Amino acid sequence: MWRLAIPAVLLGAIIAVAGYFGAPARAQIAVQNQGYVPFSEAPIYYRSAPLSDPVAVLQQQIEAGKVKLTYEPAHGYLKSVLSLLKVPESSQTLVFSKTSFQSSKISPEHPRALYYNDDVYVGAVHDGKAIEVISFDPKQGAIFYLLDEPKADQPAIQRAELDCTQCHIAAGTRGVPGVLLRSVFSTTSGVPSSRLPSFITDQKSAWKDRWGGWYLTGGQGPASMANVALVGAAPTSEAAAKLAPELAPIPSFDAQAYLTRGSDPVALLVLAHQTQMHNLITLTNYQTRLALYALGKGSGGDVAAPSLEALPEAARAQIERPAEQLLRYMLFVGETPLGGQDARKAVAASAYAREFAARGPYDAKRRSLRDFDLHDRIFRYPCSYLIYSQAFDALPEPAKGYVLHRLLQVLTGQDQSPDFAGLSPTDRAAILSILIATKPGLPAEWRGYAHTNHLRTADLRPTTAQPKEG
Repeated sequence: MWRLAIPAVLLGAIIAVAGYFGAPARAQIAVQNQGYVPFSEAPIYYRSAPLSDPVAVLQQQIEAGKVKLTYEPAHGYLKSVLSLLKVPESSQTLVFSKTSFQSSKISPEHPRALYYNDDVYVGAVHDGKAIEVISFDPKQGAIFYLLDEPKADQPAIQRAELDCTQCHIAAGTRGVPGVLLRSVFSTTSGVPSSRLPSFITDQKSAWKDRWGGWYLTGGQGPASMANVALVGAAPTSEAAAKLAPELAPIPSFDAQAYLTRGSDPVALLVLAHQTQMHNLITLTNYQTRLALYALGKGSGGDVAAPSLEALPEAARAQIERPAEQLLRYMLFVGETPLGGQDARKAVAASAYAREFAARGPYDAKRRSLRDFDLHDRIFRYPCSYLIYSQAFDALPEPAKGYVLHRLLQVLTGQDQSPDFAGLSPTDRAAILSILIATKPGLPAEWRGYAHTNHLRTADLRPTTAQPKEG
């Protein structure tokens, strides 16, 4: 399905998930000679558990006749899909490397378009056979769908995990059904070089290794691999691959063929953060359910979960390890500086930035975790907005409690370890105040802190503060 980009996938075999998680081999089953689909049995039931992701909900509404997909000659069902799933057209980014299962249709002249919101990723290929969709279920992680592009009387968005999981359960997705953004060395025809390195892009990636095979419109900030391709043919030997690759700008694409006229730099920055944040939420979810199930204590969420202290050391470590990774990633530990970009210019040039920031929620001071910095770092208040997502709320105990306990330790200054030195006292206080005011359902120790410091929690606020004007 998505053979690159968030949407990008690792080329090669799926990792041995049983070995990675310490899960029993029977958790993998062969399907239609297409390899293995991990997590198909207890406690995850990836292929058979009921779903409540946005696409599953939309398809139910379509079948009930409550909504319908609308076809138009220029873009097929794309505009209708984006509208019904509340995915902004302004989130458009463009990847020209031939890395989708529809690779024959992708080129620098006709790049693949990607659109996304907090829960859904939509890919469209010029004159393609299908729209590709990844939708995040609160409990199961990434669920993969296809919508045939030819006009039909009863169009349906169909689940397609048998093909997609072969590439989307891999090292780059942290071994769970997920998403990733890759940077590759591509030829002028869009073919990625198998002899040269590729890079998984997230918020910590070096700028020189980002956006290979992608277009980036407008100011780029620090130099990257965007908008360029290999001069001549790709290396055909190991010796040739060791030489510094020669890169040159590639001709632009036909912007009028797309919903918006470019590949938004701010949308790419947010995408680089969001993809791995999604994967870490899913990893923490899965690991917790697997650990509890192995101890005969349910699958996480279906019975009262034991405290971490009551678990054997190995099980506790299995839960705490991904939960701590999640905590550090959501606080942007190790984020690569943006290099002093012109923040006002970046926001003025990006409709996506303005629409994204306007979504809130806001505290009484009209602050939001969606407020951008874009000068030295992505966000003004570096804590991931995905803390508001259903996927985060669905984290099973005791993992969710661990993350929120550790988050409170960091934000109140109890944890002054060097890893969190990038968070100033002002940053910590602002993030803490925003979360107390806007995040419902915080645990007792958060409510106790709020009470002691005379702060009103989100559960007590009658309404959410309105966004700042302008």
